[in-house]
Amino acid sequence: MTQTKQIPLNFLGRLQQQGHWLLYFVLALVWLGTLGFRHLIPSDEGRYAEIAREMLVSGNWLVPKYNDYLYFEKPPLHLWMTALAFKLFGLGEWQARLWSGLTSLFGIFFFSYTARKVWGARVGQCTAMILASSPLWILGGHFNSLDMGMAFFMGATLCSLLLAWEAPQGTKSQQYWMLLCWASMALAVLSKGLIGVVLPGAVLIVYSVTSWDWKCWTQMLWIKGLGLFFLLCAPWFILISIEHPAFLHFFFIHEHFERFTTNEHARVAPWHFFITLICVGLIPWLWQLIMANVQILTFRFKLPLNSPSSKTLWLCFIWFVVILGFFSASHSKLPGYIIPVIPALAMMIAISIDHGFTLASTKSKLFPVAWLWQVSLFLLIFLVGLTQISLIENSGETYEAESYLAYAKAIRLALIIGVIGCILSLSFYKRKMLSLGIYSATFLFVTLTAGLSHEHVGRLLSGIEIAQQVKPLLKPSTPLYSVETLEHTLPFYLEHPSIMVNFEDELAFGIGQEPKKWISRTADWMQEWQANPHQDAFAILTQPKYHELTQQAFPMQLIAQDHLRVIVRKPLASQ
Repeated sequence: MTQTKQIPLNFLGRLQQQGHWLLYFVLALVWLGTLGFRHLIPSDEGRYAEIAREMLVSGNWLVPKYNDYLYFEKPPLHLWMTALAFKLFGLGEWQARLWSGLTSLFGIFFFSYTARKVWGARVGQCTAMILASSPLWILGGHFNSLDMGMAFFMGATLCSLLLAWEAPQGTKSQQYWMLLCWASMALAVLSKGLIGVVLPGAVLIVYSVTSWDWKCWTQMLWIKGLGLFFLLCAPWFILISIEHPAFLHFFFIHEHFERFTTNEHARVAPWHFFITLICVGLIPWLWQLIMANVQILTFRFKLPLNSPSSKTLWLCFIWFVVILGFFSASHSKLPGYIIPVIPALAMMIAISIDHGFTLASTKSKLFPVAWLWQVSLFLLIFLVGLTQISLIENSGETYEAESYLAYAKAIRLALIIGVIGCILSLSFYKRKMLSLGIYSATFLFVTLTAGLSHEHVGRLLSGIEIAQQVKPLLKPSTPLYSVETLEHTLPFYLEHPSIMVNFEDELAFGIGQEPKKWISRTADWMQEWQANPHQDAFAILTQPKYHELTQQAFPMQLIAQDHLRVIVRKPLASQ
């Protein structure tokens, strides 16, 4: 009798475990399968795709170049991985976003694994659901920029440290996790710069002071760790500095110190910018986010940090506070900067949902009520949103009317998915994990539907239409001028860098290093354009500049145009 009961229980346990793997597999298919649904948009997506393309074509993987100008603003790891994706799979949108997609997806798996090992299986599952449904993490994972790779390696730094603390003292397992922590910091530096090591160091200092836990410094494997750190990240910095001595001042002083302390980069935002962004980026879990922080502070000041689990939780909180404070104090603010706090917040929220720092019996009674209120609130928000679609339909300029009408239809579909998902989640509210899973899947599909449907508007921004018209006519040796403008996506789609004319912008450093590669005055370009009537040439113009040159009867042949830019060709003498 005992055996007949044991077999079904084992079978159900294995089925449940396999079901988790199946969900992860479906998540991977959805996550990676939607990377190519949009064309690249300015500026980050086009810029980093073009730098990687030029790296692949030139064969120079040491020196990043943008439009054939030296580009030292960022380290090369993201560019290397994107160039590798182009080499393996060809040029394309999903290939350009593959590194962001892989790091964000693997981040969900690794951070969930960490939470499971440190705080238990349900916390691990909740962490995965929170990350997979957080709009900031979803959109960051489907956007070609350096931020997601940086966020993943910084998150891996935190999680490796947590796992090293969790491992038995002095074991090989602890050493491996600690070395992975150092390796992750090195790769974070190669992804975005010094913040990859400065911020984790600041976090550990603040953690030690606030917890009076100095023993953690003795577990860092300083000799092996620093050796591994410099072995991974130092060679590129050394080699690029030898070949281009100007790199050191530009990268470390201009791109780090001056970016943080001055408004030179014109990315100013109010001090609460990142607080607002976190609330929006984690909006499905906003109530749990607030409660988690309140509970952690209450727990910290009422009880001593006398257990490994409480210390690791406090480290996650300090990680969040230090990074938020650092970027909030900076004079340069962009949305992607704050993504590294999302993994720590996801684990904090997951712990709050599962444990709540209260008695389990009390929590089990409180959860259904709070969950009913939260899901009902978002159900109401989605229903109200359906009545406000006309605001999107009437957005944009006149030439964008059709695009915004199509975009409004996609937003309507996203809101309908939200309504259906919330209703399903409410219907299973007594089954905690199932209700959470439905709710998480709902926001994943709502965010993907709304975000990827931006293609209706983004297609025009990408310039793909005119690029397709011009590319067959443009030979590799033909000059392509960019007159008083910098197009971030056209060079990638044309597979051809452009020569800057009377416009520097972010290429100022590269132009300063190689001034002969650009034309400082539009009048000089006009003379060069007309100097050799037998040399073919193309130029990218803004609409106002094109009309100005037309009024001057400047010799040029219209090849393609849209509402944002124009591409012209020099009339040849034989024509």
